[in-house]
Amino acid sequence: MKISYNSFNLLLKFPFTIAKFSRTSTPIMLVEVFHEGYTGIGEASMVPYMGENEETASSFLSKLDLSKFIFPFDFAAIHQYMDDITPGMPAIKAAVDIALYDLAGKLAQKPCYTFFDTWPQHMPATTYTIGIDEPEMIIKKVEDALQYDFKLLKVKLGRENDKQIIQTIRNITHLPLYVDANQGWTDKKEGLEMAFWLKEQGVVLIEQPMPKDNIDGNAWITSHSPIPIIGDEAIQRLADVAKAKGVYHGINIKLMKSAGLYEAYEMIKIARANDLKILMGCMSETSVATLAGAALAPLCDWADLDGPFMTTNNPFKTPDFLNGKYILSDEPGLGLKNPD
Repeated sequence: MKISYNSFNLLLKFPFTIAKFSRTSTPIMLVEVFHEGYTGIGEASMVPYMGENEETASSFLSKLDLSKFIFPFDFAAIHQYMDDITPGMPAIKAAVDIALYDLAGKLAQKPCYTFFDTWPQHMPATTYTIGIDEPEMIIKKVEDALQYDFKLLKVKLGRENDKQIIQTIRNITHLPLYVDANQGWTDKKEGLEMAFWLKEQGVVLIEQPMPKDNIDGNAWITSHSPIPIIGDEAIQRLADVAKAKGVYHGINIKLMKSAGLYEAYEMIKIARANDLKILMGCMSETSVATLAGAALAPLCDWADLDGPFMTTNNPFKTPDFLNGKYILSDEPGLGLKNPD
């Protein structure tokens, strides 16, 4: 197998602001793996706070030798091999993993989601994310979501204007909301008061209310909250899943944190064994990683896979989307398509 890669800057439609930072673009590395006339495509979304960039990704890929692996691929061995090369760096490892699954699907002439016994008809509705902003920009973002027929919104909170943001959205729509505080709340009692208030506003769940290291605070809110509390920053890879039991009602799995589809699927199985709910999430991503996440989304309770709708220069066609849900393709591999 041969591998190639190139980077570009994925531009966001609106400034993306959460509790602790803001950005207008995301560095992306696209990876292609070639074998027997087929090409598998993968993606690393290297959001700055995760510590990966074009230089670290290129360095990792230059050390990679995929010639030792043959189809059908042993993804457990591949992941161990990548972790042996260097610790961390889950985004670029996810790019390799996704490319190999896309390639495997094309070699086997079947969709990627069949590797996970996914039922496409169980696809959950996905959210459109509203970042922290001033009321006039919040309105523009909500209007953008409504034009695409989203049935759910995800709202970033964690600053002093949390209630203003929710009230601004409620002046426009009564769609159900997911909330992500991104570790922005510091007082557990105030956080619990917000949870009860948010429930009254039609909020379905809350992600990472307090800093991930405040295990007792998050567990206390979880034990008293009227709606599910989901671990996000606290949940990175497989080893973190069992630790979530008793601290959160569920976990957010992102391929860019799990190092790809293989480990994400293992995380789903461990989460279910521990009676944890699952949200399939994303970073700022193109259609590549979105379709990879969508391959696992029907195995989850909720989905937040809005990447292609949040960007202006996605180099691929937006995945088929109807009534707020992605439609999985019967095409081999990811089902990725070029723009019309």
